[in-house]
Amino acid sequence: MPFKKIMTDKKNIIEKFLIWYKKFQVSKSPQMNLVWGFFLYTLVGFGLLSIPLFHKTNVGILDNLFISTSAISTTGLVTVSVFDSYNIFGQFIVMGLFQIGGIGYMTLTTYYLLFTTKRITHWHNKLIGAEFTLPKTIKIKDFIKSVVIFTVIMETLGAICFYIAFKQTGMETFKALWFSIFHSVSAFCTAGFGLFNNSFEDFNDNNFINTIISVLAIAGSLGFIVITDLWYRIRRKSKSLSFTTKIVINGFIFLLFLGTCLVYITEPSIQISDSKLSESFFQAMTAMTTVGFNTIPTSGLSLPILLFVTFLMYIGASPSGTAGGLKITTLTAMISVLKSRLFGQKRISFLGRLIPFERLYVATSTFILYTSIIFLFTFLLTYTEQFEFERILFEVASALGTVGLSTGITGGLTEIGKVLVIILMFVGRVGVLTFGFALLKRKKEDNDVQIEDDLAV
Repeated sequence: MPFKKIMTDKKNIIEKFLIWYKKFQVSKSPQMNLVWGFFLYTLVGFGLLSIPLFHKTNVGILDNLFISTSAISTTGLVTVSVFDSYNIFGQFIVMGLFQIGGIGYMTLTTYYLLFTTKRITHWHNKLIGAEFTLPKTIKIKDFIKSVVIFTVIMETLGAICFYIAFKQTGMETFKALWFSIFHSVSAFCTAGFGLFNNSFEDFNDNNFINTIISVLAIAGSLGFIVITDLWYRIRRKSKSLSFTTKIVINGFIFLLFLGTCLVYITEPSIQISDSKLSESFFQAMTAMTTVGFNTIPTSGLSLPILLFVTFLMYIGASPSGTAGGLKITTLTAMISVLKSRLFGQKRISFLGRLIPFERLYVATSTFILYTSIIFLFTFLLTYTEQFEFERILFEVASALGTVGLSTGITGGLTEIGKVLVIILMFVGRVGVLTFGFALLKRKKEDNDVQIEDDLAV
């Protein structure tokens, strides 16, 4: 067969595939496209991690899928040690996956379009609206730019600080450089992946390293809405902070303060020492931001604190950030509904601001669906696993909230248990409501994506 004919046939095949893919995108709702996108990235990651060339030791097929899903969902739960199982190329693939998962694959695609064509298509606008619920005060173009620029700045500064900190501990130069980059990206994306087999327990009294992790995790989990809003305020593009930003900051500070105090006062496993306050803060912070690192063994926490940490993982942090969970804004909406009913108020408000019914519908649906999934999967895992109930509940909340904290049962899960946790991590990353819309093959109305107010749920 002539070479020219072969090239022509290949070109026609590529063109036909592109035409089919474009029709496939248009025919699906933004939510369905979002689910398919993360699913394809998970499969690509799984395929790459399954290549023996990237292994230090033999890794099972299901474990490779588990690690790929955990990375793309920025969870951090692992069934095998990343450092002991994969070489530096395999570790790089894992880092690439949670980098994509952290800021959203559509964010990268849209930023590339802005960089090359200076415009965003209507289809990309709808997909970004499905992935990030933005208040009306923030424009999508500015939002996308702020996400990418802020991510690069924070991860670069984090890597530099980590490098200094690791070198101070006597770590070899190349190892310190790679560990710095890996953990900086992991901390900012609240991925919870580490190259230390016991997370950061060996550094529980290293305030410098703990501070780096905390700053990166809080910056990522507060959300790009808050960062963009603060940038608007600094540049005087807006006269005041949006309602979303006020709720997120106030709620985050309150829950973090409450969590720190409870752990400090009541947790017996944290010894009385100069670092007790910082250790208490870190355990509350790692659950709220869903970063998933720990400086003390999570399995050693007392039952009351284990339950409270589960609650913090359940809530999470801010919408449109790197953190998972139910989100502070959803919790706020639920509290507002309860308050209005208890006091017999016809209007539902928070901090003196009326909350639109459309936002309440979204928040209520998310709350019911999220809680139902936790109940269902806890129920299923109690059948397949032999661990204590509180450990199973903790694992489920950690997986759906994309946290990565564990009481040590992840590696001991049965094959069915691993599959159930894989599903939980994936659903947690795409969002329970987004997954629900995609599953029912329903399109979310445009006015549900961009409602004329400055609250994002």
